[in-house]
Amino acid sequence: MMAAIPDSVVARAARGEHDAFAEIMRRHNQRLFRTARAILRDDAEAEDALQEAWVQAYRALPGFRGEALLSTWLVRIVANEALGRLRKRRRGAEVIALGADVDIAETHMDESHTAHPEQAAERAQSRRLIEAGIDALPEAFRAVFVLRAVEELSVEEAAHALGIPAATVRTRYFRARALLREALARELDLALEDAFSFAGARCDRIVAKVLERIAAS
Repeated sequence: MMAAIPDSVVARAARGEHDAFAEIMRRHNQRLFRTARAILRDDAEAEDALQEAWVQAYRALPGFRGEALLSTWLVRIVANEALGRLRKRRRGAEVIALGADVDIAETHMDESHTAHPEQAAERAQSRRLIEAGIDALPEAFRAVFVLRAVEELSVEEAAHALGIPAATVRTRYFRARALLREALARELDLALEDAFSFAGARCDRIVAKVLERIAAS
């Protein structure tokens, strides 16, 4: 779980001290980017939304009274910014509030643990598979899934951050888990069909070598 930012740092940032605000940004950037990315499904647009959300947070920080955790308050800001961009993208179409969760280890989304090239390649492949599965979740599930499964927010924290009831978070969380597991199982089935493949050039090479040996005997 993410360690809380000391109140003294928050107070300094609220007074306009940029180094303190930079510390807050670095501590929360990953969580907020993942929130925006879950809503927008686009890296570049998620970065833009994150940047704008940080500007809004900087301006609003002097009025932060601590009724909620700072991290939850920040997630709410970036989620609202991302949802606003989604509405604009759809030319005013009604946007469904987001939610969900699956037990995914942090290392699946983090490439920093690279002991060996083979393990790094497998980890990256797993990460891409999981990210594709998350992107394919229905819109109503993605953000809660990321907040609950990846960022490990509580049901109450996710509900407060996204402005939806806790019961809705729970329902979408379990449904998203089931959907993601089904999607990953299908991908695994397809991968197993190709496991230890012996077609193409490999097959031709063996046939040629056997025929060569038979002819020579």
